[in-house]
Amino acid sequence: MFCCLRTVRRLCLDKILLQCILQSRTLSGADAINALRPFYFAVHPDFFGQHPKEREVNENSLKRLNGYLENLQKPGFRSFKPTQLTFYVREREPNSSNVQEPFSASGFRAVSFTLHTRDLLSTVLDILNSCSLSTEHIQSLNVNSQPHKEAKSTVNRPIKWDKTYYSFTGFKDPEEELEQAQRVETTLLSWLDYNEASAVKKLKKSLPLRKELERLKIELSHELQLSDIRWQRSWGIAHRCSQLHSLGRLVQQRPEILENVKGRTVVFTDRSGMSAAGHIMLGTMDVHHHWTKIFERLPNYYKLQKRLLLLEDRISQLLGGIQVIYIEELQPLFTLEEYFETLNSFYNKLRDSRLPFHPRSLRGLQMILESDRYAPSLHELGHFMIPTVCDPAALQWFIFAKAQEARENLKRKEDRHDLLEFFHNPSPAWKLNFSHINYNYCIALYVTVHM
Repeated sequence: MFCCLRTVRRLCLDKILLQCILQSRTLSGADAINALRPFYFAVHPDFFGQHPKEREVNENSLKRLNGYLENLQKPGFRSFKPTQLTFYVREREPNSSNVQEPFSASGFRAVSFTLHTRDLLSTVLDILNSCSLSTEHIQSLNVNSQPHKEAKSTVNRPIKWDKTYYSFTGFKDPEEELEQAQRVETTLLSWLDYNEASAVKKLKKSLPLRKELERLKIELSHELQLSDIRWQRSWGIAHRCSQLHSLGRLVQQRPEILENVKGRTVVFTDRSGMSAAGHIMLGTMDVHHHWTKIFERLPNYYKLQKRLLLLEDRISQLLGGIQVIYIEELQPLFTLEEYFETLNSFYNKLRDSRLPFHPRSLRGLQMILESDRYAPSLHELGHFMIPTVCDPAALQWFIFAKAQEARENLKRKEDRHDLLEFFHNPSPAWKLNFSHINYNYCIALYVTVHM
């Protein structure tokens, strides 16, 4: 009988010792949130605003992960089911990991893993390792990997205190901290704080290249007497320097073909030609041979540009004097040939319809042509946005109905521009230029803004 009691006692002590070892390697809810902070920054749905598919996947996976973590902290909860999760992870640095996970079309790294652990520490480590994130910061947390030597830690039974305990003692409730951390959304300020060090490091590293880019741009603009040099896309600094070096070599090899670029703007884009705004487009994927052809064809482009201006005047006459304009910031990037064809097609449609507009009745108004719209509209800045496929009768009715509103919008735009000019030049001489604006009102508004 006593032999059986000794055996039972030994088995109980072994079980208690095993529970002590497991308990000594657990994390609190707050520690788990702190340990997973790099993971949350890498997969938070707020960073995937322009990628709805990846955002939805991460939102659903985060909900399931939060439920799994909550169950781990519930006392007596032992019914765990393996949970498979998939996240799209943002890369903080290029080539920061040698792990070859599949990438989505938007450039995010897809990571899938299965959770089957029964404590917070193991779960946190599994998540970070699966996403190729560092686990070194976990060592600084209050995690003791040595077995407890005190006899009072003999039972793995988490204590769930009443809310009044935390109110009277001032201690923080781990469950409340976990809920708040899950509800907190990443703000612009927090994102800037998190990325500030990395941005400063990259900026310092790119300063020599930025200075080299500015030097090349100034030298080429001065040598070719260009109005400006631009880029259609946000290519890297090194890529832009390479493009300017290529243009510089072409200048040295064929200086005679660049005599017609004086006063023009050169834009590096995806294709070569001349834009509807009159800018010289150089395709970044083209070789010097293609650029040379563009410069040789500049006289022909200038002739086509004059024909385009005449076509705009003819459209204006058919529409009662409304001015046809091209706003580079609001319209797609057309080549000069494409824009001429668009205007010509629209002109032929108007000429055949013979709309009864009174000559100069719409003088002072503006319009732009849109090839991707089906219904006319009025922009807040005062210009009409007319589809090329618009029915002439519907166009006439719309312009008549919105003409007064268009004039009011243009007037507000001009007043806003004059006020901004006045704020930057608040001198008595400006009184002569403000016949349509109350001068005292401008002074009061200026003082209010600058107080």
